[in-house]
Amino acid sequence: MLDRNNLVALMKTVAKADPSSPVAYSYNGKNLSYEALNDTLRNEMNELAGTNALYRENKNLIFSMIEETLDEVLPKKVSQSYEQFAEVKQFAQGDKPIFRRPLNTRARAKQFVTRVGLAGIYEVFKLGPAENESFEVRTSAIGGAAQIGFEEFLDGRVDFAEVTKIIMDGMDELIYKEVALALKSSINQLPPANRVAAAGFDEGAMDRLITIASAYGTPTIYCTYEFAVRMIPNEAWRYTEAMKTELWNTGRLANYKGTKVVILEQGFEDESNTRKVIDPGYAWIIPTGVDGKPVKIAFEGGTIVDEFNNYDRSREIQVYKKVGVGCMLANNICSYVDTSLMGQMYTWNYDGVTGKVATYDGRLSGQI
Repeated sequence: MLDRNNLVALMKTVAKADPSSPVAYSYNGKNLSYEALNDTLRNEMNELAGTNALYRENKNLIFSMIEETLDEVLPKKVSQSYEQFAEVKQFAQGDKPIFRRPLNTRARAKQFVTRVGLAGIYEVFKLGPAENESFEVRTSAIGGAAQIGFEEFLDGRVDFAEVTKIIMDGMDELIYKEVALALKSSINQLPPANRVAAAGFDEGAMDRLITIASAYGTPTIYCTYEFAVRMIPNEAWRYTEAMKTELWNTGRLANYKGTKVVILEQGFEDESNTRKVIDPGYAWIIPTGVDGKPVKIAFEGGTIVDEFNNYDRSREIQVYKKVGVGCMLANNICSYVDTSLMGQMYTWNYDGVTGKVATYDGRLSGQI
């Protein structure tokens, strides 16, 4: 049986692995497939919790190893997801998550901050001169749970990577949602020249925003797929055969007049794929190469893993982590709001009064 350090190393390797990838993973000097890695972990976990008696004796050890694994894997996953426009930092429990603004930015005197409370409270304030070179991102506890009995893992019906992926994806999606809400709440603080609201896509307006952002660095457009499919130049003569093929294959252009377009992945808040996570009507033009990234994400303290026993005696692994989100924007960032897409959070037409969704032929059907 592996000792604790080697077992944690194995857990981290499995948690980071992609089950669908044919690539072998290196562990303990050997190249193993994902299946071999997971089988090795399952066998080791069986040594610790193969019976109820063993599980009761060792569950705190198991939870501590899961905590250590998530402490490393979750922040890295979030950082990789948003590295193009977000700064991610980890802070010890009790330390104030402080982010400093860059000293040499050309927009220094015109920066402002949106601090986000994960309970939905947004506080916007402007950074003053030199006395306010930093701001605190307040953290709140978020949670994720995998409603999977531990014995299912031991029996081979579910694996550890799947458990951690369920938890991490849920937490990552909540952070993603808070990032989008923080950016939305900051729009009115942008200079009027830096923001556009129009019904549909206005080519001239987007070109103007790109010109503004270009003064501070190489701009990138961040938007949902729904927004991107409308972002097509009006003049058909600009289309090359390659562009036509790209539109046919993907439905959108990867570059808009030389400006890179990055798609913000859409998600759903429920299993019925009814309510979207990200409002599709918003696009952001953010220059790269400037001092500092506009979004700040703070992780405070360690992960807490616990167990909840359901009435049917099944077990649920619950995870808690303190996270904070904030935005430090300046007059080098621009926003475009397509009001014809804004607020279209439902995949079907939704009646907020009756709580019903309409079918494609307009008839009202079941409650959400």
